[in-house]
Amino acid sequence: MPLALIIDDHPIVLQGCLETIKAHGACDVVGTSSLADGFRAYRRRRPDIVILDLSFRDNAFAGLTFLRRFRAVDEKTPVLVFSMHDDPTIVRNALHLGANGFVQKDVAPETIGQAFAAVMGGAAFLMPEMATRVALLNQPRAKPLLDQLSAREIEILGLISRGHAYADVAAHLGISYKTVANTASVLKSKLAARSLPELVVKALQLLH
Repeated sequence: MPLALIIDDHPIVLQGCLETIKAHGACDVVGTSSLADGFRAYRRRRPDIVILDLSFRDNAFAGLTFLRRFRAVDEKTPVLVFSMHDDPTIVRNALHLGANGFVQKDVAPETIGQAFAAVMGGAAFLMPEMATRVALLNQPRAKPLLDQLSAREIEILGLISRGHAYADVAAHLGISYKTVANTASVLKSKLAARSLPELVVKALQLLH
């Protein structure tokens, strides 16, 4: 059974998140209340997903520093940021540092479950309104990039921007998973995106 690691220093929030993920994620869950304990738990348990708060008692953005260091040793394990922050610049920074999704703490439990399922399934996740706000940060510079893409690349980019995992895109278009993955790599290069979530943001800038 998949294992989720939750790192959050607010006991009530931590307990609520544990219960929500158990209810919606069909997985084992372990929680820690500090970044140091969280990293030790990661080393010991090797979870399938990390759910990370950004703000801790001594530093409002300590989670971003943790995320940067975490990605230096693990580029693959999905990270879902679960935070009170709703500033699109902060969200964009988290995505740039390697987060696979970002969800605010005041959303309904069902939305947390959706975010968890999406990230575990290999897709990116942002709330639609937040995705638009992040995309608009750089919208004027993004539009000309569309001319660099082929029709097939635009088609694949459009599906990725709507949260479809590579396997779903392949099935929808009747092409191989490898073709989708290779095209996504080309798109990341063309659009200067360092991760799948960042590619989704670029796609929203270009196509919506």
